[in-house]
Order: sequence, then structure tokens, then C-alpha cells
Amino acid sequence: MVRSIALSSVFGYPFILYLGAITFISFSFTALLGYRYFTGRPLLPFKWHPRMAAASLTLAVIHAILGLSMFLGF
Repeated sequence: MVRSIALSSVFGYPFILYLGAITFISFSFTALLGYRYFTGRPLLPFKWHPRMAAASLTLAVIHAILGLSMFLGF
């Protein structure tokens, strides 16, 4: 069941590929928010940094579950 979701074709590529790209972009944006706040030139208020970190970790866990499902067969 989970494996079929991971390998579902979206515009010719598996869903897990897009989720990985979105996860990478989310982590990069989170790092950018932290860096900009650290240097004194905040892009957004600081309250968005922990929110983005939580969203990034959630995406990463979902991506990991989908990736593991391809090898473990669940």
C-alpha cells in the first residue's frame, strides 16, 4: 500500500522524487531563515524558523517512510 504511493507516477516521475525535492527545499529555506536571523538581517520573524523546522522534519519522516517501504515491502 505505502509502496504504491511512493512509486505513483506524477508527471512521469515517482512521487517520492518530488517529496524529496520539496523536503530539501524546505530544509534549505529553514537554514536560510536561521542564517539571516543570526546575521541580523531577518527575512521573516523568528517564530517562523521553528515552524519551518517542524515542517521540514515532518516531510523528512514521510519521505523516509516512503523510501523504506520500497525496500521493506510494506
